[in-house]
Amino acid sequence: MDKLVLFNTATRNKLLNKRLGESKFGQHIKMLPRVTNIYEQLLNLDVDFVIIGLPEDVGVFANYGKTGTSNTWESTLKVLLNIQSNSFTKADHVLILGHLDFSPELETLEKLNGSKKKDILKARKLVETIDEYVSHLIYQIVLAGKKPIIIGGGHNNAYGNIKGSSLALGQPINAINLDAHSDFRSEEGRHSGNGFSYTAAEGFLNHYFVFGLHENYSSDQILKTLNDSKNIKYNTFEALEVRNELKFRKELKRAALFICEEPFGIEIDCDAIENIASSAITPSGFSATKARQFLHKFAMHENAAYLHLCEADASKKKGALVGKLLTYLITDFIRAATK
Repeated sequence: MDKLVLFNTATRNKLLNKRLGESKFGQHIKMLPRVTNIYEQLLNLDVDFVIIGLPEDVGVFANYGKTGTSNTWESTLKVLLNIQSNSFTKADHVLILGHLDFSPELETLEKLNGSKKKDILKARKLVETIDEYVSHLIYQIVLAGKKPIIIGGGHNNAYGNIKGSSLALGQPINAINLDAHSDFRSEEGRHSGNGFSYTAAEGFLNHYFVFGLHENYSSDQILKTLNDSKNIKYNTFEALEVRNELKFRKELKRAALFICEEPFGIEIDCDAIENIASSAITPSGFSATKARQFLHKFAMHENAAYLHLCEADASKKKGALVGKLLTYLITDFIRAATK
């Protein structure tokens, strides 16, 4: 795990804002003392959730997207550590593991030109390297019986989440994805738009439900692929929130029936949430409250294997807002999944 940078006391104290008479979340989380034997350390630790950061935007670049997702991990930590520790937030159930250091890949990315096909191909090769590290780390966490909470980074990391979980559990897993896009593009080289298609093709992903697909950004080819597969179901944002042809809670139940019988991952792409800075920010999407309700529904289920929050862009002035949103989602997952 040469890329794993452990979260430590020095980093925590630098980010923690203590206040007299208050007990902060960051004062009660657990940390690992050493970077070796991650699986063995986790196995013997009394926590349920392991939070990790994937500060990269290589996959977004490789999909011709707008970079900025590499900044989200630090922005989220600044907020998360400083919320209150109380009977609702359950900090003692949480280990903050740290982040995978993709700075060499990001340095390479700075030299690439997104308008040149050869540079896009180079970026897609870099994503394959990232996949290996992510899937190996997720494998260890899930094998130790813990639930990873993954802070992206691009949606390319769905690949590592699904593959690592599948290998640890010894079976293909399912996935539910709150997203404006299906991320089921063709296998043209790895990027943020085809993590699900690759894992399906390789046998790691079984049932897949896309919740809130945007009709304006789904090609005929993608829709045909989704419609032709018995292992994929979806609904559209417009059918749910504009035309009111579908009811939100009924669709939550329909999705649960499709994916919850086996272990499944929860994927939330911030592109689906209205006016949240992301790689493809939308003026029309689910409210943050609706996204939280969506998460709560699936996090309550015992088969929920992990949570992935991705595509948020904390590089602008709205970094604190992004961190606050992701902190709400992290604590919603912890609350719902705590037995």
